[in-house]
Amino acid sequence: MPSVIFPGPEGRLEGRFHPAPRPRAPLAMILHPHPQGGGTMNERITQALFKDFVSRGFAVLRFNFRGVGRSQGSFDNGIGELSDAAAALDWVQTIHPEAQVTWIAGVSFGALIGMQLMMRRPEIRGFISIAPPANMYDFSFLAPCPASGIIIQGAADTVVTPNAVQKLVDKLRTQKHITIHHDEIPRANHFFEHEFDELMRSVDNYLNFRLNPDCPIR
Repeated sequence: MPSVIFPGPEGRLEGRFHPAPRPRAPLAMILHPHPQGGGTMNERITQALFKDFVSRGFAVLRFNFRGVGRSQGSFDNGIGELSDAAAALDWVQTIHPEAQVTWIAGVSFGALIGMQLMMRRPEIRGFISIAPPANMYDFSFLAPCPASGIIIQGAADTVVTPNAVQKLVDKLRTQKHITIHHDEIPRANHFFEHEFDELMRSVDNYLNFRLNPDCPIR
């Protein structure tokens, strides 16, 4: 899991990259929570998602948005962070251009950025969005949502309200040609502090389903 530095829109960006174990291996990029709330690429869920994709034979990148850790620049209310994510995906694709499939996974603010990036990058074929901040940001840009994925929410989350996420899920499920899974984990707060195992079990169950060669969703 080498430490990497690569160019971003406002200077260097700091990341951790696990190289592809074989040619044509799929690619995943993991996006951390809100920088102004203490989010970094070393946040617990972000690291766990990274390790999960590594264990499944993906080439995987996680990185710090601008102004976090050794990444240069300063917080830009999501606009610059989307540019950071696009630059990160560009960089990892130069390292591993053989990838046939790309996934995006994000936690809270990172879920927002990931879903915005998905609208701009048709190579992204699957997503994991954990506690997407549907009560704080307008997700109407998902019109239509271009890929199938899973949205996971804590039932006791007081930061991102379950009702707002349910409305987002209901809206996305009206679209044709994609399938949106939704898991709401009882008693879980925004950080899944005491339900971390249940969170990762949900992630694993979904990836087991999607990565099965017989899965009807592609």
